[in-house]
Amino acid sequence: MTQTHTYARRRRIQREIHRGLELVRATESAALTVGRWLGRGDKVGTREGSQQAMSDALEAMTFDGRIVIGVDDPASLLQVGRHVGTGREQLDLALLPVDGISLVTNGFSQALSIAVSTESGGIPAPLPVAYMEKIAVGPQARGAIDILDTPENNLRRIAFAMDMPLQDVTVVMLDRPRHEPLLQRVREVGVRVALISDGDVGAAMMAAWPGSGIHVLMGSGGTKEAILAACALRCLGGELQCKPWVRHEEEAAALRHVNLDPEGVITMHDLVPAGDISVAVTGVTGGGILKGVQYHDWWAESHSLVMRLKSGTIREIRTRHHYASMPEHKQRIN
Repeated sequence: MTQTHTYARRRRIQREIHRGLELVRATESAALTVGRWLGRGDKVGTREGSQQAMSDALEAMTFDGRIVIGVDDPASLLQVGRHVGTGREQLDLALLPVDGISLVTNGFSQALSIAVSTESGGIPAPLPVAYMEKIAVGPQARGAIDILDTPENNLRRIAFAMDMPLQDVTVVMLDRPRHEPLLQRVREVGVRVALISDGDVGAAMMAAWPGSGIHVLMGSGGTKEAILAACALRCLGGELQCKPWVRHEEEAAALRHVNLDPEGVITMHDLVPAGDISVAVTGVTGGGILKGVQYHDWWAESHSLVMRLKSGTIREIRTRHHYASMPEHKQRIN
């Protein structure tokens, strides 16, 4: 084999590296760290601990990752625009060390840690609006939703697509005062409703995860969270539609400035046009998809999903972390 052919083969292999299998070390690290803050009521400690743990793990990875979705605070270790990693391959990163900080601090379930990578340019900058109206479903109901239509019609089409009685459909939404009108309309249709206090990325994933008991996500939530949910749902074969939730004229003007209709539909491909998406998700406090971190005698156990759009693979990973064998702990156990 000539040197040229060897180099070309190495380049092909490099392109096929599943970055999610690297990113899961970052989500595991964040989950293992903040899992110890469960129910302690300390949002600052939970937030800072998760960011530090994820940042440390990312710094050692073999790529040049540009954080596109992260933390807006310039003092944050995961600030937007920062580059992490030790390699040359350029990637875009979307990071959420904890989806549901209040879930952790209050001792509730459903908190997750999420990290996403795409090819460079695969994740555009977030739209100039803080919140979006969202509707998310799994593969069976893909093509049955229209966010411009009424909630009632959407729910009837979802039930028909999934071949199930309307009263057995379960809707998940954030428990927010702004959702009271939507909640009332959904209840009048006769479907089941599950209210959550936080964590709408995980809730969108549950809508596409078999056996979660959730069939559709409805309501408004963060724009950055919509991007992360779009990455996961593209890998899971589901569908997410959004519409800007415009709070004031300044946001409407900002949308028009980038040639977007403030009343228009935003698809998950609009949010994330990437062709190669890798997603790593680790359970922090457990829930409908993943178990939370469990601590034992000098070891801990984590439960993660690693997904890749290009290969169509979804891996479920259970990992034992025997931290008693780590050098910094040896003195304590000898």
